[in-house]
Amino acid sequence: MVTEGWEIAVLVKPGESLWRIEDIQSRLEFLEAELSSGDALGEFLRSWHPESCLHCAWHAEPGKYLGSAKNIDCLKDSIGLLENLIAAGCKNVVMAGSCFEYDTAAGFLKEDGPLRPSTLYGAAKLATSLVAEKLAAQGGVRFAWARMFYLFGQDEDRRRMVPAAILALLDGREFPATAGDQVRDYMHVDDAALGLLTLLRQTASGIYNVCSTEPVTVRRILQTIGEEIGRPGLIRFGSMPYRQWDPPFICGDSSRLRELGWRPQYELPEAVRLTIEHWRTRSRPGGD
Repeated sequence: MVTEGWEIAVLVKPGESLWRIEDIQSRLEFLEAELSSGDALGEFLRSWHPESCLHCAWHAEPGKYLGSAKNIDCLKDSIGLLENLIAAGCKNVVMAGSCFEYDTAAGFLKEDGPLRPSTLYGAAKLATSLVAEKLAAQGGVRFAWARMFYLFGQDEDRRRMVPAAILALLDGREFPATAGDQVRDYMHVDDAALGLLTLLRQTASGIYNVCSTEPVTVRRILQTIGEEIGRPGLIRFGSMPYRQWDPPFICGDSSRLRELGWRPQYELPEAVRLTIEHWRTRSRPGGD
C-alpha cells in the first residue's frame, strides 16, 4: 500500500519494537499508544481524518488467549476504536474476526453458517462483529468482518506449531506432536494480507472468510516440513494427546472473497518452503 501512494498511520504500543517494518518506517505516521487509550486515539484520528482503517489487533498469546479475560478488553477496545473512527469521519473499516466464531461441527464453514463459539476468544470476536456491524451502519460506515483461519509464515510467534516444528528440526531436535488427524485450513500469511487489502480497497461490507478452502491434516503439514528440511523422523507423531477443546475439522469456504478477485498465491508446499527459508535465516546467529 505504501508503494501505491497511500498515506498510512500505524498504532503501536509504547516501547514496541518496529523491526518488522524497519524498511518502510520513514514512510509511515505513528501513534504510540495503547488501543485502550481512547482519548489519545480519538484526538489523533480527528487530526488525521482517515478514509479507511484496518484493525487486526487482539490478544493472541499462544496457549493462553482462547480463555483469557483479555478478550473482553479487546472487545471493548475494538468498539471504542470504531466509535472514534466514526467521530473522525472514517467511512471504510475492516476488522479481523476468527473461524472460532463458527459451529465447527458444521463441516465446510460458510459466512451464513451456524455460529457457536466454544471459547471466550471466539465469543468475544463474535460479539465484537455483531455490535460493530450495527454501530457502523448507524454511523454510515462500510464495515467488513474478515474471519481468519489458520495462518503461518514469516515472523510468527515461535511458540506456535509451524515455527516451533521448523526451528526444532533445523536444530536437530525432536518435535512432539499428536497423531495429526485434525483437519485444518492453512494459508500463508501473505495471502491472508492480500485478502484483507482486497476488502479494504474495494470498500467491502459484510462477513468474509479469509481461508484457502483446502482441508489439510496436521500430519500432512508437519510431514511437509520434515521432508523439506530432510529430517521427517524427528517428528514424533502420537507422543502428545489431543487437546480436549481441539475440533477435528476446521475448513472454510472463501467463495465470497474470491468473487472480489482475490486468490491465494501459494500452494501449501511452496508456502512451507518459503517459511522454512525465512526461519533458516532468522535462526542463524545475528538473524534476529
